[in-house]
Amino acid sequence: MSAGGDGGWREVAAGVFQRRYDPVDVSVGAIVGPAGVVIVDTRNNPREGEEILRDAEEFGVPVVAAVNTHAHYDHSFGNQAFAARGIPIYGHAGIAAHYERFEGPRLTRVQADPGREPDKDWAGVHLTPPTVPVSAVTVLTAGGREIELQPLPPGHTDTDLAVRVPDAAVWLLGDVIEQSGAPMFGSGSYPLRWGAALRGLLERIGPADVIVPGHGEVVDRAFVAEQARLLEEVAAMVRRAIEAGTPVDDVLPPDELAAYWPDWMLRSALRAGSGSEMQK
Repeated sequence: MSAGGDGGWREVAAGVFQRRYDPVDVSVGAIVGPAGVVIVDTRNNPREGEEILRDAEEFGVPVVAAVNTHAHYDHSFGNQAFAARGIPIYGHAGIAAHYERFEGPRLTRVQADPGREPDKDWAGVHLTPPTVPVSAVTVLTAGGREIELQPLPPGHTDTDLAVRVPDAAVWLLGDVIEQSGAPMFGSGSYPLRWGAALRGLLERIGPADVIVPGHGEVVDRAFVAEQARLLEEVAAMVRRAIEAGTPVDDVLPPDELAAYWPDWMLRSALRAGSGSEMQK
């Protein structure tokens, strides 16, 4: 079991709950209002999505909506469990395209040969993009509380969506912030732009706001600012390598970055950052 475990729902602010599920210590949010619960992120497969729905029964009101903070499998492959119950799913308008480019091919490979990634239980997964694509700031009131959905500039992915609960001063940010490990340069990341995306977000986060990361413990604004600084240092490393024409395998990461990220992840950032004009 990971450091997160499953200790049940933890109330991080008035009527806003976090639950940390294994595998991968993923955060799931529950925003409880008088008319229903809005779930933030749906986990890794339909079985895990169904587990969230069962666990949410303790709130005593129905699940009225789900939100994806981004497209990655551990935050959205449980969507079909919600869709099967007719629950609307909100998410960045770019998720369907991200699925087609990244998640879809990977899922097809693993379903054809489960031994490729034996830790993934994806036999029953059918990719289910959000039923309500979000391309601009959107206010969701299905549960009886105001919830702001804010598309972010490309960073962890080009599908990042910030979820803000104004009356509780809470942000649920998915993997643009991680606490239980270093931020992941995974499929479709934008290492040259991620730090700047966080700087823009920091302009909207208050000094006392509560921030729920995609993995790990609740953090504060200072934590986000420090992670933004480190991501800016990664971007600077990538730009230096591009300008010098240094091959990815020959780059020597600064000690501070090498102490924070494993080497293979920094190589992923270097490859992603130097591989596309869209990164710049």
